[in-house]
Order: sequence, then structure tokens, then C-alpha cells
Amino acid sequence: MEVPRLDHALSSPTSPCEEVIKNLSLEAIQLCDRDGNKSQDSGIAEMEELPVPHNIKISNITCDSFKISWEMDSKSKDRITHYFIDLNKKENKNSNKFKHKDVPTKLVAKAVPLPMTVRGHWFLSPRTEYTVAVQTASKQVDGDYVVSEWSEIIEFCTADYSKVHLTQLLEKAEVIAGRMLKFSVFYRNQHKEYFDYIREHHGNAMQPSVKDNSGSHGSPISGKLEGIFFSCSTEFNTGKPPQDSPYGRYRFEIAAEKLFNPNTNLYFGDFYCMYTAYHYVILVIAPVGSPGDEFCKQRLPQLNSKDNKFLTCREEDGMLVFHHAQDVILEVIYTDPVDLSLGTVAEITGHQLMSLSTANAKKDPSCKTCNISVGR
Repeated sequence: MEVPRLDHALSSPTSPCEEVIKNLSLEAIQLCDRDGNKSQDSGIAEMEELPVPHNIKISNITCDSFKISWEMDSKSKDRITHYFIDLNKKENKNSNKFKHKDVPTKLVAKAVPLPMTVRGHWFLSPRTEYTVAVQTASKQVDGDYVVSEWSEIIEFCTADYSKVHLTQLLEKAEVIAGRMLKFSVFYRNQHKEYFDYIREHHGNAMQPSVKDNSGSHGSPISGKLEGIFFSCSTEFNTGKPPQDSPYGRYRFEIAAEKLFNPNTNLYFGDFYCMYTAYHYVILVIAPVGSPGDEFCKQRLPQLNSKDNKFLTCREEDGMLVFHHAQDVILEVIYTDPVDLSLGTVAEITGHQLMSLSTANAKKDPSCKTCNISVGR
């Protein structure tokens, strides 16, 4: 039984000795499980002696591709016509036991020189653990396959978004950013207990903490970058920060120039939504030469602080003037400690809108506005 092919989804080989998998396909039927059990209607013949792949190596891992190679005994090697690759997401022990399991992905490739590239955003997601095993196969004249035993199972984890992927997100965010509004302060809402703790245990200085896992699953800052979240959005009719907040009734306000100035660099971090009509853009402000700046320089697209679609700082008549995008909600991460004495803390008069919180919020993978053609 011939396996259907998806030739149109493949890339060209990068070099003669690094062939990309050709005729890669998702199996419509189960070919053979890792224990060697074959379906009666799978079109695979009785087991014959074919070399079993061993010493499997995974390399050049990105958020939606990897290279795979292995060693084989030379016996019957010339009879191999295809490789079967069994790729599965590694089971999460903390996952909901009632949730449907991910369908295993069976890939079929013509026997090409190794290593070869497996690429596909429809079955590979960024920052995700997978298991993989390989069989060699020989296609017979009647369409049946003779297969080897499965190789050992190995594990690997896909990578975060690269700067190339983040630039694609950046370009999509620019489309909907809207016009720029003037602002003068950054602010951070928390509960009263938070500010009391900062005063008592951290010498009055808010300390950077590791960013949570909200936003794009492939974002390189999630769970890695340390910083302090600030907002800068203003109400259209007043030009001042809104009086409502999902994060607490006490607000720290600081003059914009104390965090964002010619001695800081600005980076694009993420673009996402949470099954809602409005979208979020994460920006990072890092003092030049700081550890946060070095982290971002290697991983994130840098923005021109004076000229971009999201957040600007320009000098006019000897003073710094600041603008923010109107049509996206900006989440600004500042990577250094901030002393409370640099601003003011006061209680807001509005409501605490918990429904607007983005803490560990998951990105809508079906939104065409804020997703790119790689794993979400």
C-alpha cells in the first residue's frame, strides 16, 4: 500500500551530503509500532534482516526542524529504500489524564544520505520535548514493505524562536499598532503587601524576577529573562494612565525618562493575544551594557528608540518626549532593579479587573493576526 506524499511542504537540500527528507508524509495508517507489531492491513511484509539504526544523533535543532543521523551495519544496507521515523511529544506527567493524547507522527522518507532535515510546523512546536525512533525499510515490487526492528528511543527538545521568527512577529505587530499617543510615566500595579515587602526586605528596590510563560510558546524570554513589568498605556480622552488594573490597587509611577532614555536599549520580545480582540506587545528596556542588555542582544530584535511603531523616546526642544502605540497593549520589561524613591506609590480609585491579567496566559494558536508559520 503506497503511502501518500506531501512533497510540496519540503525544503531543498542544503548540500549533497545534507539531504532534506524528501517525500515526507504523515501516515494515514499505523505502519508498525515500536514493539514491532504490524497492522494486518498495513501493507508491511514479514520481518526480514535489515540493519537496525543505532547511535542516533540529533543536531541543528530549531523551533520547527532538526537534523537526524544514525549508524547502520553494512549488511543489506543496499536494500534500504525508505526510513520510517516515529516522532512523539514526550508525555507530561502533570498533564490532564482525561485530555486526548497527541496523535503520534509517523514520517516516511526515501533513503537519502545522512544527516537529513526533518522540518514541519504542523507537527513540531518550539520549546517542546519529543521522543524519536527509526526503522529502515525496503519497498517490494508488490508495494509491501520489509522493515527492520525499531532503533532505541532518544529524546530531544526543540528550540525557542530565533531572531528571524521574532522579526516576523514584529512585522505582524507593526501592522496593527496604530497611531502613537504621548505619555509621561511608566507604572506598575501590585497589592499593598508587595510594596511593604520591597521596603522591608529589599532596601526599597523592586528586584527583577523571571518572566512567566505567558505569550508565545516559542518566546526566548519566557522563563529566562529577568525583569520588572511596567505599563505605559494611557486613556485616549485624558492622556493619563487608566484607573483600573488587573494586578492590584496600589500603583508605582515613575517618570518615563528614568527608565527609557539614550542610555538604554529597546528590544521587541513578543506579540500575542488571549482569545480576545485586543493584542499585546512585549518590549524590553535594558540599560546599555547590563546583563539584561547582553541577554537581549543575542536573542531579540533591537528597535530604534527614536523611530519604531510601539514606543519612542525623542528629544524635542531640549526635553525627552515619549509616545506609545494606541492599538496594542504594551507590556514593558525593565531589566534592572528600580528604587521606589524614584517614583510614587498611591492607591488607584478604579477597579481591579482580574479578567485582564496576563499571568501565564496562553496564546491563541488559531489567531491569524499574531501567529507565524512555525510552531506557536
